[in-house]
Amino acid sequence: METADYLDVFIDESKEHIEALYKQLLALEKSPAEKSIIDEIFRAAHTLKGMSATMGYNDLASLTHKLENIFDAIKYEKISVHTDMMDIMFEAVDHLTEMVEDIANGRNGKRDVEQVVSKLDRLENGNSVQIVADGTSPEQVDINSLQTIESLNEFELSILNESSDRGFSNYEITVTLRVDCLLKGARVFMVFDVLEKLGEVIKTQPSVNDLEEEKFDLSFTVLLVSNHEQTDIAEKINKVSEIDTVQMNQFSTNTYQESKNTDNRKIEKTNENKQQGSPAAKTNKSTSSKTIRVNIDRLDVLMNLFEEFVIDKGRLEQISMELDHHDLQDTVEHISRVSADLQNIILTMRMVPIDQVFNRFPRMIRQLAKDLKKNVEIEIIGAETELDRTVIDEIGDPLVHLIRNAVDHGIEMPEERRTIGKPEQGTIKLKAYHSGNHVFIEIADDGAGIDKEKVLKKALDKGIVSENQVSLLTDQQIFELIMESGFSTAESVSDISGRGVGLDVVKNTIESLGGSISIDAKHDAGSTFSIQLPLTLTIISVLLVELENEKYAIPLSSILETAIIHKDQILHAHNNKVIDFRGKIVPLAFLSDIFSVKTNDDEENDYISIVIVKKGDKMAGLIVDSFIGQQEVVLKSLGNYLSNTFAISGATILGDGEVALIIDSNALIK
Repeated sequence: METADYLDVFIDESKEHIEALYKQLLALEKSPAEKSIIDEIFRAAHTLKGMSATMGYNDLASLTHKLENIFDAIKYEKISVHTDMMDIMFEAVDHLTEMVEDIANGRNGKRDVEQVVSKLDRLENGNSVQIVADGTSPEQVDINSLQTIESLNEFELSILNESSDRGFSNYEITVTLRVDCLLKGARVFMVFDVLEKLGEVIKTQPSVNDLEEEKFDLSFTVLLVSNHEQTDIAEKINKVSEIDTVQMNQFSTNTYQESKNTDNRKIEKTNENKQQGSPAAKTNKSTSSKTIRVNIDRLDVLMNLFEEFVIDKGRLEQISMELDHHDLQDTVEHISRVSADLQNIILTMRMVPIDQVFNRFPRMIRQLAKDLKKNVEIEIIGAETELDRTVIDEIGDPLVHLIRNAVDHGIEMPEERRTIGKPEQGTIKLKAYHSGNHVFIEIADDGAGIDKEKVLKKALDKGIVSENQVSLLTDQQIFELIMESGFSTAESVSDISGRGVGLDVVKNTIESLGGSISIDAKHDAGSTFSIQLPLTLTIISVLLVELENEKYAIPLSSILETAIIHKDQILHAHNNKVIDFRGKIVPLAFLSDIFSVKTNDDEENDYISIVIVKKGDKMAGLIVDSFIGQQEVVLKSLGNYLSNTFAISGATILGDGEVALIIDSNALIK
C-alpha cells in the first residue's frame, strides 16, 4: 500500500483522536467511574493505534498500545483512577501529540518515550499478578478483579462452579504478545500447549477459531481450571517467546453473574428508551449526515475567485446604471441575489467552531493550576459558535494569554479564598456567542478582580497617565490601562505572566482583526474580559467617502453615525477642534490633512460632512468631502512593503476599477 497517499488523512484523523483523548481524560478525572467515558477513551486509543501501525509509525503505535492496556484495566476495574495516574496519562498523550506533529512536519514521528512507558508499565502492573518479559513478578495480587470474559453458557458455568466446590481454582489469564510478534497463531498454540498440561481450558476470548486464524490484535484471554499456583502458571506461560505480559486473576462465578444481571437491566432500560423514542430514532436514521474533507487551501482559492466575482459584479452594477438598460439591470439584480447566496455558502464553508481553540484550555488550566497550587475549574459555554478560519488562526494566542493571566493574577490561592468566604475552587468561565455580524468572547473569573488604586499608581509611575487625567478617567478606562504597553502589576516575573508585556499585544492583535476588547471588574469579585470580533475578514460592508477626487472606505462596524453640520458648530478645546455630539465632546480628524490630500477650500460651503466612529467608549469625527454610499467590498492586503501605512488597513477594487483605501478608524481614535 502506498501510505503517502493517505498521510494527510492520517494526520487529520490522528489529531482528532488525540483531541478526543484529551477531552475524555479531563472528563474521566471528574467522573472516574463513568463507563461511557472509559469506552470513548479506549475506542480513540484503539483506532489511533491501528492507524499508526498501518502507516508504519511503530513508536506511535506502541505508545498508544500501552495507553490502551491501561484503559482496558480501568474498564474492568483492575486498577483505579487517581490523580498521579491522570498526570501520567496526560504526559503520554502529550508525547502522542508531539509525535503526530513531527510526522506532520515531514519527519518520522520517532520520540524517546522510555520514561513515560516505564510509568505506564508501573500503572499497568499495579494491581494484578503479571509476569513481564524479563521474568520479574510484582508482589501485589488482586483476586477480586472484574472478569473480562464477556459470555458463558449454562454448561460452562456449571463446570466452573463444580471445580470451585472440588477445591480447584478458576483463573482468568490474559496473554499479550509483543508488537513485533510475527507468527501470532503459533504463539497461541504454544501457550495452549502449556495450559493443557496445567489444567483444563474452559473458554477463550476471542474464540479458538479466531485465534488460530490470527483474527485478534495482540491480546487474548483464557479461562482455566487448575490446581496449580497462579504465579507458577504465569511463569511457565512466559517461557514461550515473543510474549510481552501475562496477567492472571481468580475468576468468580458469583461476580460474573452479578455483573451480567446488571448488564441485563441496563439493556432492558435502553430498549425501553428506544421503544419510547422510536419515531425520532427513525427520523435520525433517514437524515444521516454526509460530509467530505476539503483542504483549506482549496477553500482559500474558492474565496479568492469569489472576491474577483464580487469586484466584477460591482463593475456590472455601475455599467447598468450608466447605460440605464432595463434588461441589463434585471440581469445584474439577479446576479446580485445569486452572489449574496453564494457568499453565504462560501463563508459558511469557511466557518469552523471556536471549540477548535477552546478545547486546549481545560488541560492548560489543569496544568497551570497544578503548577501554581491552585484549585481552578473552567466552564465553557458556546463552544459550537462558528468563526471564519482566518480569525480562528489568529485568536488562539490572545485567548491563551488572557486565560493564563486569569489563573495567575485573577484566581486566589485556596486558603486565601477560604479566608474571605469564597469556595476553595475558583472558576473561569469562557463564553462565546453570535450577535449580528460579530462574535463575542468573554473570559470571566471569580477571583480577586482588579485593584483600581494599584493600577492608577502603576500607571502614574510608568508615565502612562498624568495627575490631571486621573480625575477624568472612568472605572473601565482605569481597568483598560493594564493593556497599555509595558504595564504590569505583577510583584515578580514568572513563566506564566507578569513580564510587563502581553496584554498590549493581545489588544493590538484583536484590533488588527477588526475587533475590540473591554474590561469590567470588581475588587475581590472577579474580572470579565469581553472581545468583539467580526465573523469574517475578507468581505466587509463599508461606507464609501470622497476626499477631493480620491475615494476611501470606512468599515460600517466602526461607524456610529454620519452627520452634516454647520462650521459654526466646531469648537476648540486644548488646541484641538471638537464638536458637541449628543452631549459628548468628540474630537475631529480632518482626513485630507492626515492623508495629505490636496483640496480646494470652498469658502462658500458652510457645511461639512462628518463620520462619527467609535472604539469602545471613545469616539472621533472624521471630516470628509462627501458620502458616496454603502457597499460590500473585498478587503485586500497592501503587501509587506506598505504594511505599516498609518490608519490604512487595506484596499479594495471598486466597480469602476479604481482602488479605494480602507481606513483603520481604530488607529485614528488612538
